[in-house]
Amino acid sequence: MKNAILIIDFGSQVTQLIARRLREEGVYTEILPSTSASDSDMEARLAHVGGVILSGGPNSVTDAASLRAPQAVFDAGLPVLGICYGQQTMCSQLGGVVEAGLSREFGHAEVEVKTASPLFEGVWPAGSSQSVWMSHGDHVSALPDGFTVIASSAGAPYAVIADEGRGYYGVQFHPEVVHTDGGAGLLRNFALQICQVEANWSMAAYKGQAIANLRQQIGDGNVICGLSGGVDSSVTAVLIHQAIGDQLTCVFVDTGLLRKGEADEVVSLFRDHYNIPLIHVDASEMFLSRLEGVDDPEKKRKIIGKSFIEVFDAESAKIDNANFLAQGTLYPDVIESISAAGGNAVTIKSHHNVGGLPEDMALELVEPLRMLFKDEVRALGRELGLPASFVGRHPFPGPGLAIRIPGAISPEKLDILREADAVYLDEIRKAGLYDEIWQAFALLLPVRTVGVMGDARSYEYVCALRAVTSTDGMTAQSYAFQHDFLARTATRIVNEVKGVNRVVYDVTSKPPGTIEWE
Repeated sequence: MKNAILIIDFGSQVTQLIARRLREEGVYTEILPSTSASDSDMEARLAHVGGVILSGGPNSVTDAASLRAPQAVFDAGLPVLGICYGQQTMCSQLGGVVEAGLSREFGHAEVEVKTASPLFEGVWPAGSSQSVWMSHGDHVSALPDGFTVIASSAGAPYAVIADEGRGYYGVQFHPEVVHTDGGAGLLRNFALQICQVEANWSMAAYKGQAIANLRQQIGDGNVICGLSGGVDSSVTAVLIHQAIGDQLTCVFVDTGLLRKGEADEVVSLFRDHYNIPLIHVDASEMFLSRLEGVDDPEKKRKIIGKSFIEVFDAESAKIDNANFLAQGTLYPDVIESISAAGGNAVTIKSHHNVGGLPEDMALELVEPLRMLFKDEVRALGRELGLPASFVGRHPFPGPGLAIRIPGAISPEKLDILREADAVYLDEIRKAGLYDEIWQAFALLLPVRTVGVMGDARSYEYVCALRAVTSTDGMTAQSYAFQHDFLARTATRIVNEVKGVNRVVYDVTSKPPGTIEWE
């Protein structure tokens, strides 16, 4: 029995969620960008998988230059599931018709289940109505031979189609997102029932494979790891240390953009507890001077990314045979910065460790967490034996406080923000809410307001508070604090942090916002 599903990525922002849902079911998945999914190498890949999923994507099948699935996918005799764009290109390539929609369909829709199917078994009963998440403009207007409609919606008459003789299925909605009722169950049925793959993937298996891959990539070279003290870079460091031992040296760069007490905490943690060689570089003057007067968030990220690499290049020159740079890059970083499909997805923002890296850097990248989500990184951290209190730390962005001060930064603003952020997190911990929240932080806005403090007029900054719940960082909801918590926290910040006289709370979800403001 084969134990993997191949996902061909056409550039959807949520392609990795397909893999995530299947991994939750213990199914190993491989993602192959559609731009590299040529027929020449496809036969070898298909020989080792039990089925293929064609992802969604932002392009139109009606465009003659748009991407297509390799013909080898349909010649292999394997089950195929097409999602959104994947359904459309499957139908177009197999003899159906796809038309540009006169009206687009985005958001929730009700799908009527017309008949029983192995895809629906135990999840969607025949005759039921199910809520799904649609995101499409084009639509299938004529089915290829052998296909029938097994579910439909008002805006998508071919919402779910099937050629069950060949194991071909297509859905116009996105089963991988949490907004689709039972969507994970549909993916599970496709993998386990229709493709009959083995559910034997685990984080322990991932750890073993990652260690083997690291040893193969690095060989007898030496690695420097950019250590921020956050969960991502720390798990990266411990994983690589288990793979190559003393070939790893961690470099902690104090950029001057860290939270209160962060530098001392990180240095103490790694030198005292993990016995991993650590170089501490205070480069705060360099970073802050380069960022002076810069207010564009993309320029900030690129300056920070370039400056990091300069520091790492300089430190690597002091270490014999150091030609690798390890980073704690995660999949949400990649998906927001560049396209997994070679340029078809939309860039949301550059992450300093992805889109901000210079093309001429001297070091080869090592990114063992690149295809994982945050909660999976935490699971890997537990598998590696990291303390639960450390694994559960909230995310902290690589660019640090630079992207929590919209507009130009300054030492004064950074000091104000550090103090406000420390008060906010202290109140969260005192209330016992830290582990309920995915990420919480304060921001200092480029706005001053009039206030009254001590019977005198004040004219000081506005501090915004942000806290969200999430499972993977791809979508998020604002945390529903009780009003008395927010009032108490605001009072402390205004009273204790000189430079702030007003506090607001951000209730925007992701999307349409992002978790960070820049």
